[in-house]
Amino acid sequence: MTLEEAEKRTEEARAYLHIDEKIAELANLDSRIANPDFWNDTDNAQQVSKQASDIRDVIERYESACGLLDDIKTATELAEEDPEFGEEIENDLERLEKMLDDFEVESWFNGRFDSSDAILSIHPGSGGLEAQDWTEMLYRMYSRYADSKGWKVKVLDLVPGEGIGLDRASIQIEGRNAYGMLRSESGVHRLVRISPTDDKKRRHTTFAAVEVIPVLPDNDISVEIDPNDVRVDVYRASGPGGQCVNTTDSAVRLTHIPTGIVVTCQNEKSQLQNKEAAFRVLRGRLYELEEKKREAELAELRGEKMDNSFGSQIRNYVLYPYRLIKDTRSNIESGNVEAALDGDIDEFVVGYHRWKASL
Repeated sequence: MTLEEAEKRTEEARAYLHIDEKIAELANLDSRIANPDFWNDTDNAQQVSKQASDIRDVIERYESACGLLDDIKTATELAEEDPEFGEEIENDLERLEKMLDDFEVESWFNGRFDSSDAILSIHPGSGGLEAQDWTEMLYRMYSRYADSKGWKVKVLDLVPGEGIGLDRASIQIEGRNAYGMLRSESGVHRLVRISPTDDKKRRHTTFAAVEVIPVLPDNDISVEIDPNDVRVDVYRASGPGGQCVNTTDSAVRLTHIPTGIVVTCQNEKSQLQNKEAAFRVLRGRLYELEEKKREAELAELRGEKMDNSFGSQIRNYVLYPYRLIKDTRSNIESGNVEAALDGDIDEFVVGYHRWKASL
């Protein structure tokens, strides 16, 4: 990237990041936060404070990029007399290019809930022990990916499988654009390998479904849930090996009778906390259900064929007879399977959104 390109991209970033609008919005939020009565409504205060913090972070990072651009301009002038500044200019241009690339990625996440935290759930497909092991591998992959992004992971539901792996996993991932980024992962993930559970060492193909929904702000969306439509069951939370991790009936299972949606949560310390967490997940799933209905209606009007996100195979992970991960939508592929399963999946996540933005 040349200095001229850097200047052009930095100015473009000011526009698509809406920096001027964000500065005005931040001033308004800071004024609200300074009000003596601001913390009377704790939930609203926390949401406003988080909104202000996120906006301030974008502004500060953009200002940092502008400062780096100024340094590059100064170094370029000095390099005319001292060529040793050339290496510094090259390094700073690389840093600035990375910052501008990150800004571009962030600009794609302008959906209503893209900036929200995410709830990611993994369910094994058919395949018994092999599918349960695959579910645990995906749980580990996404947990490590979240850690690499500096996101916070909170376990909502983690149920050990019979003998190996996980029967299901549900985690809440908190961080900037967590839902927007992780939308790329919704769908069926296919694993091909020599199964460690097969004594004859035969090749097995197994599947797991990943579901990603936003954590909905309580005061920002209307999802009506009639208490009479929800059956609440309580039971003892179970740990590895079937041993109880709580001697009271603290785990909660919600069944939304009209839709058949079932949500479980057992990792909070009390029944009340598990119930609140389960209702958050239920609200998110009902919202996603309504969104899919609206998308299907629009597609029917346009005469388009909609893909079934659950039935569509979005990514293949092949460990035998060769080693390859390939996204079936963006066609991005990598032979470094171990790194990806260890959480290094940014090229697939970002690659999906880059492909989506190009359509």
